[in-house]
Amino acid sequence: MNVLHVIANPRPTETSVSKKMAFEFFAALMEKNPDILVNNVDLYQNKPPFVSSDAINYFWRPVIDSAYIPSKAEENAANFSNNNAQAVVDADVVVLTMPVWINSMPAILKAWLDQVMVPGKLFNMGPEGPVPTHHIQTVVLLVSSDQVYKEDDERDGLTPAIRAIFHYIGVEDIQIAWADGQDASRHFDSAERRDMAIEAAREIAEDIAELA
Repeated sequence: MNVLHVIANPRPTETSVSKKMAFEFFAALMEKNPDILVNNVDLYQNKPPFVSSDAINYFWRPVIDSAYIPSKAEENAANFSNNNAQAVVDADVVVLTMPVWINSMPAILKAWLDQVMVPGKLFNMGPEGPVPTHHIQTVVLLVSSDQVYKEDDERDGLTPAIRAIFHYIGVEDIQIAWADGQDASRHFDSAERRDMAIEAAREIAEDIAELA
């Protein structure tokens, strides 16, 4: 099993709840199955650019016109995608580690998703829509937030977006461990919430390891 771990949190592990959750997740994963291959990608060490007009032409014009030949500028605009998408294609499980910022994902994660989820990489376009070319079976979200979110909270702009994005390429199994209420000045039970989320992350990891 190949696991791609995408880190979208600029804080060090010592001060990052989501990174602490990731540490426990992968500790449990490797305890259960040390043969699992893990590829760590820190987006703050390998920053994705925003998609440009040239990149859009490179990705999508061949879908409309199979004879289209990209320009040199368009090829250059697709460098990040060409250098990074294969790791996603090869993954059986994608783990996304992040904080919630203003009720949604960090912009750097959305920029990465825009770069790798393109035709010719994770899918091809068929007459009825995207035809997946990847191996992803499960996406795991390891998330922390200052606010407390209830189930189906209208303020939650993260999980609906992630579900919609991965549904587009045929991935339906989204597992979530969420440490909410991490602002200790407002939530007296922040440590308890963190510990519960860490335990949830470990349980998800153990379930995945058993499927490998």
